[in-house]
Amino acid sequence: MITEKTKEELKKIKNDVLNCQKCPLYIERAKSKFYPVIGEGSYQASIMFVGEAPGLNEAKTGRPFCGAAGKVLDELLESAGIKREDVYITNILKDRPPENRDPQPEEIKACTPYLERQIEAIKPKVICPLGRYSMKFLMEKFGLGNQLEGISKIHGKLFESNNLFQKITIIPFYHPAVATYNPKHEEDS
Repeated sequence: MITEKTKEELKKIKNDVLNCQKCPLYIERAKSKFYPVIGEGSYQASIMFVGEAPGLNEAKTGRPFCGAAGKVLDELLESAGIKREDVYITNILKDRPPENRDPQPEEIKACTPYLERQIEAIKPKVICPLGRYSMKFLMEKFGLGNQLEGISKIHGKLFESNNLFQKITIIPFYHPAVATYNPKHEEDS
């Protein structure tokens, strides 16, 4: 059951992201008339997927994973018998980096408090980082930094983290965009 507290907190996060000016990405958003991509899905999701940063389609619509990588993600969810509306999907960055470049450390530092608040509000049991930047951040956040390796070595492996309030399973995956430019990885995603 979704509590009013959860709804209010996620609404507050949305408003905070819309007004955020902690890093220069908001300038690019305003100049290009893009939207921040906050996240979407079930507020009581057991599974949360965390990508790295919005792409062009995502910035134009404000929806996470709605382009080619989103199509791959949807197919993977469907093949696992999971409905997209039953999970929560977000990114570590809420604004698109210019030319889809990699997230910069100062951008990650500015944006991840929003992600942390989303995790706290939704309380997923499983978090699936999609890509190396989200993998690194989430593994370190949940005290699993000593188990970090290249994503090709830990893709699909389960990592358990017990914190004071709940047990969380982290399962790193390749970013679905990998399958759009290297179809052999689609089987691995």
